[in-house]
Amino acid sequence: MDYELNLTYITLDGYVELNQYRFVYFVIMFTVYILIICSNSTIVCLIWIHKNLHEPMYIFIAALLFNSVLFSTAIYPKILIDVLSEKQIMSYSACLFQYFIFYSLGGSEFLLLAAMSYDRYVSICKPLQYPTIMTKINVRIFLFLAWFSAACHFAGLTILNAKTKLCNFSFKGVVCNNIMYELHCVKSSVITFYGVVALVDLVIFPLIFIVFTYIRIFIIAYRSGREVRRKAAETCLPHLIVLISYSCLAVYDIVIARVESSFPKTARLIMTLQAAVYHPLFNPLIYGLKMKEIYKHLKRLFCPARNI
Repeated sequence: MDYELNLTYITLDGYVELNQYRFVYFVIMFTVYILIICSNSTIVCLIWIHKNLHEPMYIFIAALLFNSVLFSTAIYPKILIDVLSEKQIMSYSACLFQYFIFYSLGGSEFLLLAAMSYDRYVSICKPLQYPTIMTKINVRIFLFLAWFSAACHFAGLTILNAKTKLCNFSFKGVVCNNIMYELHCVKSSVITFYGVVALVDLVIFPLIFIVFTYIRIFIIAYRSGREVRRKAAETCLPHLIVLISYSCLAVYDIVIARVESSFPKTARLIMTLQAAVYHPLFNPLIYGLKMKEIYKHLKRLFCPARNI
């Protein structure tokens, strides 16, 4: 690649044996992308259409699944283009935009999970106050804050990255995430500080809040009758499974920025694809099978003959 192109474009050098498995990559990733869009969109549409699902818990689930659709759309089209191209290149401005979308949606995921845990806490621990606390206005405020606060945090980080001098024009990744810091000439203490602030505000605090909330729920459920324990298990378990899954992927993304080039290229690719494939497909599977009301509507949609 000539020097002039390097001034504007960067090379994504995270693919393994791309020339040999180019079409295998494409078929697998295209199939997964279609599955993600269809599975998440189906449940979002069911929640939108059916009035009995117009409750805060299901609205938060729809927001989470909509997040997965946006997250996947920010990643997959570029990956599909790359695997069919001779050169895996990307303009630095487009890379910064993908970085912003990747992390703002990722940060909002934890805030949405925190809002869902609060909804379950009020529903199970303060059932009489639930209609006055979880009003439509409050739900809209929670949704707005989840997306807006995460976007604000990473808008600042994206601007700082845009102003940082680059000395490298190739990094061992397939998407513009933390690995992008390999491009910088020197590590910026300001970017590191803002990154820590974003980590604390969007990951650590929500996780602490979620853990505290579910501990309270399980204590009260344990002291209450069988019906309360059943309700807590049915509605809280899917949220906890999704939280654990997403937290593991977040830990990897934080670690990868610290180990830099010592992390094997193949392992990086596998873990990056885990984040792009596993979680967006995992959410609709868990909520579709474990949430009783959503499962009923899915069954009516795909097996109408059995409901006659």
